[in-house]
Amino acid sequence: MRTARRASNVEVPSFLRQLVKETGKMVTFFFKGEKAEGVSDGTEDDEDDDMPSPYLERPILEKHTAEGEAKWGCSYALASMQGWRAQMEDAHTCTPEIDGDLSDWGYFAVFDGHAGSTVAEYCSRHLLDHILATGMVRAEEDKEDVMEGIREGFLRIDKHMHTLSRQENWDRSGSTAAAVMISPCRIYFINCGDSRTLLCRGGRVCFYTEDHKPINPRERERIQNAGGSVTLQRVNGSLAVSRALGDFTFKEVEWRPQTEQLVSPEPEVYELARAPEDEFLVLACDGVWDAMSNDDLCAFVHSRLQVCDDLREVCTQVIDLCLYKGSVDNISIIIICFPGAPKMSQEALQREAEMEELLEAKVAEAFRMMRSRDEEPDLLFVMKFLASESIPGLPPGGGITSKRDCIIAAYQKLVATYTPQEPTDIGGSEDSS
Repeated sequence: MRTARRASNVEVPSFLRQLVKETGKMVTFFFKGEKAEGVSDGTEDDEDDDMPSPYLERPILEKHTAEGEAKWGCSYALASMQGWRAQMEDAHTCTPEIDGDLSDWGYFAVFDGHAGSTVAEYCSRHLLDHILATGMVRAEEDKEDVMEGIREGFLRIDKHMHTLSRQENWDRSGSTAAAVMISPCRIYFINCGDSRTLLCRGGRVCFYTEDHKPINPRERERIQNAGGSVTLQRVNGSLAVSRALGDFTFKEVEWRPQTEQLVSPEPEVYELARAPEDEFLVLACDGVWDAMSNDDLCAFVHSRLQVCDDLREVCTQVIDLCLYKGSVDNISIIIICFPGAPKMSQEALQREAEMEELLEAKVAEAFRMMRSRDEEPDLLFVMKFLASESIPGLPPGGGITSKRDCIIAAYQKLVATYTPQEPTDIGGSEDSS
């Protein structure tokens, strides 16, 4: 048994269409407001804009998933989805066992591209090579050397890509990077931009990386020293991150060092000793963090691991949850489980099943309410009704939103048996005698 319920055959797109129809004006306002920062003139009709919309009329829900294990004891899975964005610009790397003397080391990374996917894809293939080429990541581990080798590897690949971009006429893309390098003794957390990594230890967030935003005092100071400004919380009113690989239009002051440009490719690197209480690592782009807090995501994954033994399914549930919580970005996540991660338990499965039975009863109650009012079946009414109810046992960090598949399945079962009520014959029938 993998989960208390898996409703992969539920037609989620129809639910999305209903939601968009119900909240059309709000959704339109939200998207136009998003574009207004750099594209839209704020008028009511954007149909004639020369600049194509960065968003689709409906999200692309197909997911790419993968999973694997490392001989040194971890398992991992990833999932990614294009979502509402017009293009998929995320990339990732999963290397559970680095070659050679580092076979008991692992390396994982998520790259969140913007203005194109070239830089994100190139980094997913080559960043580790540049880090290892420094010669500072060795089996006889010196943590200071490893951290410096990671930092130097970032600077090297960014300089190399800058040359390539001029020679091969690359797009003007850039990419954030969130990565971990796991040795037998330590975890190295690597961050450049606003993707993020967190460690769950003993059921709680033990460590997480800080986002690099232009409004951060240290980042703002560097930007201003480089002759730029922070406007609308963006570098020169344009770029929403202050550190990234690529983005070479922000790195053209040749007499300034790489780390003192408007946008810096320098990562922040942290190290933490591994512990038996380590449960799992999460690496994700801001399409996840825009919708969920660190604590909520940690709690949600922790709870799902107790009712699901398919790590890809857990990743998929996170992605869907973020979509339904309002994320309009590409969404990518990697979850790496250590031996101390929660395991499926019959007790947790029983609690989940009881909660889902209660949800089904609540759906039926809402359905009866609509019938008593002679109203047509309405999924949105059901969702609003459930949201107003106190339902114990919902997944922490996910709430009612995370159980939409269960709700939709129960709703569709009732709709299948629904027959419109015959209109009452007010005048009565004529006497045949």
